[in-house]
Amino acid sequence: MEKKLTLPWLFSMTSLALLFLSANSILAKAALVNNSIDAYSFTFFRIISGAITLLVLIYFKQKTLKLSMNKNWVTSFMLFLYAITFSYAYLDLEAGVGTLLLFGVVQLSMIFIAVFKKESINLQKIFGIVVAFTGLIYLLYPTKQFSLSFFHSFLMIVAGTAWAVYTVLGKSSKDALFNTYDNFVKASIFVVLFYVLFIDIVFITTQGVVLAIVSGSLTSAIGYAIWYVVLPQLQIVTASIIQLIVPIIAIFLSVLFLGEQLTSTLVISTVIILSGIIISTLKRKVNN
Repeated sequence: MEKKLTLPWLFSMTSLALLFLSANSILAKAALVNNSIDAYSFTFFRIISGAITLLVLIYFKQKTLKLSMNKNWVTSFMLFLYAITFSYAYLDLEAGVGTLLLFGVVQLSMIFIAVFKKESINLQKIFGIVVAFTGLIYLLYPTKQFSLSFFHSFLMIVAGTAWAVYTVLGKSSKDALFNTYDNFVKASIFVVLFYVLFIDIVFITTQGVVLAIVSGSLTSAIGYAIWYVVLPQLQIVTASIIQLIVPIIAIFLSVLFLGEQLTSTLVISTVIILSGIIISTLKRKVNN
């Protein structure tokens, strides 16, 4: 069972997990925008390399390898569904915009799940959520200067919904490293089975494979294991809200490393969303 983290450790591990989550978008876009690899192959090497990395780690920790054959199949499929739709969405979405859409959907999905589970949501959080989604609506509203592919946006919405389910299911994790390993190994089965659907469009280069492996072994495998350590210590709503920091990180990383344009729409929507996050997560002072 995971030990309860102290506040500094919780903050540090949460920040590292969020950085890794945002880096996934940059790595995927860097690979796909230069036609270094096709979207399926990027997903394949990402999941397989993640599974291998976690397999090595779990072996050194437990000196044995096993799978929970009766559990985690839904979680594993959600991991695969997120990864495959995530890759295909980035064929026609910029990294910053795609990440903002992804985690906006994650937040909305997790809020619905929290309400369904009867988790308490106070007025402050509701107001912060409304503010954050105002920023998301502002981002997605088409203009002459800024528009999105609705098909690729739909794929990212599917990815966000799958990641939300994966995240909520992770709250029950008692062993973050084992559960992440178990999920990646089973997701590998799904990605191999789906190969028959994409066999005609597969192409790879060394650069594309390297980017996919870095995404799989580091920012996904290690990043998700850290996220599974953090999740049991957060409320569903809190976990959903803080994930909206990910697109803000991704937007600025995409400007720095991918040369994407920092438009006024992105800046304004980012400020609005960040304001919603701050409102939702600030603790209220109670007067005695």
